Amino acid sequence: MRVAIVGASGAVGQEFLRVLDERNFPIDELLLFGSQRSAGTKYTFRGKEVEVKLLQHNDDFKGVDIAFTSAGAGTSREFAETITKHGAVMIDNSSAFRMDEDVPLVVPECNAEDALQRPRGIIANPNCTTIVMVVALQCLERLSHIRRIHVASYQAASGAGAAAMAELEQQYREVLDGKPVTVDKFAYQLAYNVIPQIDVFTDNGYTKEEMKMFNETKKIMHTDAACSAMCVRVPSLRSHSEAIWVETEQPVSPEAFAQAIREGEGVQLMDDPKNKVYPMPLFLAGKDDVYVGRIRKDLANENGLTFWLVGDQIKKGAALNAVQIAEYLVKVGNVPAKQ
Repeated sequence: MRVAIVGASGAVGQEFLRVLDERNFPIDELLLFGSQRSAGTKYTFRGKEVEVKLLQHNDDFKGVDIAFTSAGAGTSREFAETITKHGAVMIDNSSAFRMDEDVPLVVPECNAEDALQRPRGIIANPNCTTIVMVVALQCLERLSHIRRIHVASYQAASGAGAAAMAELEQQYREVLDGKPVTVDKFAYQLAYNVIPQIDVFTDNGYTKEEMKMFNETKKIMHTDAACSAMCVRVPSLRSHSEAIWVETEQPVSPEAFAQAIREGEGVQLMDDPKNKVYPMPLFLAGKDDVYVGRIRKDLANENGLTFWLVGDQIKKGAALNAVQIAEYLVKVGNVPAKQ
């Protein structure tokens, strides 16, 4: 099994290295690729030093079975043919192909089988905020069809990358030291603040991030349920949180949904409010699963439930989800590729 990581020096690329090692993913040879800036950097993986190669339009991907790409939508579009032309399966973490009809958009707990139909050799990894939401929603969908979804997300600095996490830490130091605050990765100072904008605004007043949740949820869950989102950047470092209101066709009790979470894949119940037990990003960074709590009836909708969840944006929201897709392909004998 030959595996490649494109964008190896970024926050998600580094998470790929950790997750592949943690899960003992079968790798005979690992190849790392990056930009001019990161080419030549060396990383240790399973006791061996691997040097980052410059990503180029050549035959470096010949013999590669799976390529994890996380170097931005522009790079993914430019190099997709180069990466896949010899038969490699490209599991792409960018937004480049998510809504293309001939590219499956996959969260293994929801629609793993979609990964088997990939005419272009590309599988798209969804937006991080969508991933952590649909893992929980899939448990509810099995009890009664979901009609409507309203969600407010509270997204950590990690969603904007490693440099954004560093900037948040720097901002806190600068505020406490009485120095001018550095603002580069965010629209405004994030320290001691919340910013009700993630990505750019579209013509309908929603941001691209919010529209991703609307469109991607439909594609992943094969549903007609509409998702109305408000995405907010908050000054936590890592792991996204979401407050969710759902309406189902038939009433579902909080107890039934809680049991479905207990029995679900990739989710854990953390719901004991009397003892102040509920998911919080401070304590769940680095965890594989999505954590669900504060489950209760929606007082404004007799067929509604509301709940709170937390999931690590870099892990389950990016690298882990992609590796789980690859694990599924290996399990069903869909890779290594015949080249």
